[in-house]
Amino acid sequence: MTRKDFITFLIEFKQDFHENTSAWENKTLEDFLESMISYTEDIQGYYDNNNLNVDANKATWENFKTILMGASVYE
Repeated sequence: MTRKDFITFLIEFKQDFHENTSAWENKTLEDFLESMISYTEDIQGYYDNNNLNVDANKATWENFKTILMGASVYE
């Protein structure tokens, strides 16, 4: 994923929040950031459990995307 792809994702991600707010677990910035912290701590388990040969310690645009998506529904 390129930086430009990530920007496109962010635009769509924001639009999804406005159009599907009820599907998002974390609707306030504070809740979202708290979830983002927890999800980032646990993301390697997600990768491992889904047999996704990804090292969460290597920062990539794809990892950032996965963290943001996860934080939208993570409790």
